[in-house]
Amino acid sequence: MTAQVDRPTLDTVSHAATTPDSEQPWSELGLKEDEYASIREIVGRRPTSAELAMYSVMWSEHCSYKSSKVHFSLWGENTTDEMREKLLVGIGENAGVVDIGDGWAVTFKVESHNHPSYVEPYQGAATGVGGIIRDIMSMGARPIAVMDPLRFGNLHHPDTQRVLPGVVAGVGGYGNCIGLPNIGGEVVFDDCYQGNPLVNALCVGAMRVEDIHLAKASGVGNKVILFGAKTGGDGIGGVSVLASETFDEGGPTKRPAVQVGDPFAEKVLIECCLDLYAAHVVDGIQDLGGAGLSCATSELASNGDGGMQIELDRVPLRDASLRPEEILMSESQERMMAVVEPGKLDEFMAITDRWDVEATVLGEVTDGDHLVITWHGEVIVDVPPRSVAHEGPTYHRPLARPDYLDLLQAGGAATLAKPVDGDGLRSDLLTLLASPNLCDKSWITDQYDRYVLGNTALAMPDDAGVVRVDEETGRGVAISTDCNSRFAKLDPYTGAQLALAESYRNVATAGAVPLAVTDCLNFGSPEDPGVMWQFRESVKGIAEGCKTLGIPVTGGNVSFYNQTGDTAIHPTPVIGVLGVMDDVARRTPSGWKTAGQVIYLLGATRNELDGGEWAHVVHGHLGGLPPKVDLGAEQLLGDILVNASRDGLVDAAHDLSDGGLAIALAEATMRYGVGARIWLDEVCERDGIDAFTALFSESTARVVVSVPRSEEVRFTDMCTARGQVHARIGVVDDETDGLDVQGHFSVGLSDMTDAHTRTLREVFAG
Repeated sequence: MTAQVDRPTLDTVSHAATTPDSEQPWSELGLKEDEYASIREIVGRRPTSAELAMYSVMWSEHCSYKSSKVHFSLWGENTTDEMREKLLVGIGENAGVVDIGDGWAVTFKVESHNHPSYVEPYQGAATGVGGIIRDIMSMGARPIAVMDPLRFGNLHHPDTQRVLPGVVAGVGGYGNCIGLPNIGGEVVFDDCYQGNPLVNALCVGAMRVEDIHLAKASGVGNKVILFGAKTGGDGIGGVSVLASETFDEGGPTKRPAVQVGDPFAEKVLIECCLDLYAAHVVDGIQDLGGAGLSCATSELASNGDGGMQIELDRVPLRDASLRPEEILMSESQERMMAVVEPGKLDEFMAITDRWDVEATVLGEVTDGDHLVITWHGEVIVDVPPRSVAHEGPTYHRPLARPDYLDLLQAGGAATLAKPVDGDGLRSDLLTLLASPNLCDKSWITDQYDRYVLGNTALAMPDDAGVVRVDEETGRGVAISTDCNSRFAKLDPYTGAQLALAESYRNVATAGAVPLAVTDCLNFGSPEDPGVMWQFRESVKGIAEGCKTLGIPVTGGNVSFYNQTGDTAIHPTPVIGVLGVMDDVARRTPSGWKTAGQVIYLLGATRNELDGGEWAHVVHGHLGGLPPKVDLGAEQLLGDILVNASRDGLVDAAHDLSDGGLAIALAEATMRYGVGARIWLDEVCERDGIDAFTALFSESTARVVVSVPRSEEVRFTDMCTARGQVHARIGVVDDETDGLDVQGHFSVGLSDMTDAHTRTLREVFAG
């Protein structure tokens, strides 16, 4: 005999109206007491258990931005009409869209999946990739590439060795199975991420301008269709709750399950969606990511011009025991929701049938103003959709400049012991090349397919990823993500602008015109006034920096509660910049190949070592003030690099950032195994610095380039005419083994390569 399972009485709207004093688990669902009171006021009674589930996930920090959105007015205040000219879809949709010319549009976005990836590294990272891909799909685009900015704790800590291999396998496994090239990102190690690794994922997609789709449910009588994978118990509450609490003893005692991804199902879903778009049978569309059906139904209805009615019992399930509120909270992957005109329903279903994608009509758009959800004919949700999706709580969190900052900024690197001779310079260079943040990352990146689809023009270890969009003309885009969190720790405003500047510079270094920005803002607890001050300063820095550079923020993500107990991560505003190229065949790689070419350093060098890799690696030091930001110099440098690329004046270009000139020269040499002779006298004399500062300073707005001798006069004339600081510092020499920094030291290619490549392999590959 089968045992009978007692099920709780269905909590309908009518039942809720007659039982106002029933206790509800609002605290266990992450709601505050005043938030629960607000929900009761909105619905005019106590909420049903299904309504409470919806509000709890949609009002979570991850979904509602309740602590951060008061600061987003800075985006609008600093976005000019000129910046909006190429912006087709901005902040508020699933992803931003920009016009790249010739009738092509590109959509891109970066998001976090930090907390799930700590709990279950493989699936957390894999579903992070899957989720950002669906954001791009929902805009009407074909995904064409992904990137993965990653941050971990101490390389030698056992938990890093647990988390990192799983995260990398998840990123690679999902992207490789779908067949999308991974063209770049970052891997950074710092003790501050020990309990809170950061797994950010970026996707870029392409479409014709006329094919843009939006998340809205309009047109009374239009059908609401759920299609894709069945709904299961994985990810109930998922990222919505995980990303809204710190990892400490006071957090939730029961962690929600991390979502489980199926990349092969997502690949089929991509092709199915593209066929649906091509057939013009989709009126509105929304992916199901964080908050699942709660998000998809409420956002579609909120963005539309009416209400919506949904029959929840029609949802295809993998687990028949799921309760209604669990179905609404499930974050099962590979699902989409579409709004379809009745006359196009048969064609929609025929296309999903052809792709063997399950599709179910759940309901329709109504002429009311409420989202109504039923369960076997009983009303279990009856709410204003905007109150769920867009009108959640707004917090003006206290802000306070942290007390530690004065002492931290006072302790600069000026007092640190520096090498006194060439042997010391050589030793420090090799030490930096072997350090976790600067070492070769190929043990990681070799697990990613960077050339699938055949349109990748540049990928790691080059400064930016470049992918072709139009196979006929060669038009394409370059993308880079960057952030030095130590700079942001020292000064969050400047640190955010430095991240923006570096990403901007990397895109220009590849030969692309910077066009737009996406960001993933990773911070500690918003309940800490010091963290909120860091956040506000970072947002202000990005917004004002974008205005100066003339490129808009198109969207992004905020990830709070990256904190263990009272210990928060360094503020980590990861900035992604996208640039456009007329023809990716003209892209500029980061290493030189041709002997006899002359090497130029563009930009001025100052004594700026605070927060840099030399101080961090050699001395374990963090203090002082980060390098000066000069966005005007970055713009000028970007123009020089783009024009030089178009006119064939440079064959290689490498930005100067972490580790300064020394690391840039070493990486440019190792890229293709061709040596160089370098002299520093002119730069040292012009900038009033010594050889050590010339090699290891991290002053901004600097790039090294190799110039064919036949183009040297044209190149220097252009620099002189535009007022670009430049100096001839060397020559590419295939007879030089590695680097010969004349008058100081020589270091062989094999010595550099051995130091550079052994670090990760010794830890993870034995």
